[in-house]
Amino acid sequence: MTEQQHWNAVFIATSMDGFIAGKDGDISWLDTIPIPEGTDMGYHAFMDRTDAILMGRISFETVLGFGIDWPYAKPVFVWSRRSLTIPDELQEKVFPIQGRTSEVLSQLHALGHRRLYIDGGMTIQSFMKEDLIDEMIITTIPVVLGEGISLFGELHPPTWFRCVQSKIFADAIVQSHYIKNT
Repeated sequence: MTEQQHWNAVFIATSMDGFIAGKDGDISWLDTIPIPEGTDMGYHAFMDRTDAILMGRISFETVLGFGIDWPYAKPVFVWSRRSLTIPDELQEKVFPIQGRTSEVLSQLHALGHRRLYIDGGMTIQSFMKEDLIDEMIITTIPVVLGEGISLFGELHPPTWFRCVQSKIFADAIVQSHYIKNT
């Protein structure tokens, strides 16, 4: 990838039926399989390849609700149509951003952020609808939720990816790495 190119990628977990959260946003099922201590399932290597994170407001509020230290070292941009309150301790780490998808990308690229981690259901769906996701690492938790928040929603036309790698963690979780066909 040259310095002028951009890259938008997803690193996310889903249920077997493609939900990123259950009914009412429940994500407690994500922690049902014990992962051995020190296993990050490739997350740190993925983050090393990113410049910034773009997430939706709901994802931002979910992370805040975990009651942990802020988990991101990279700048986080929170995409929301509504005004957003950033806690004082995150003022230099988290930045609100607004606009259509193309406007948001232009703003981030102008700041020098060309390799973006795209996170959150509506944010990922917006990028998918405009064919702007280049790579996805999807970790499938072996549970069927039956309802909830879908990772992709409806897409027309289909977007084709190729699987470049799959791994199994804890004898239960499958992680697949996809690159968009060009």
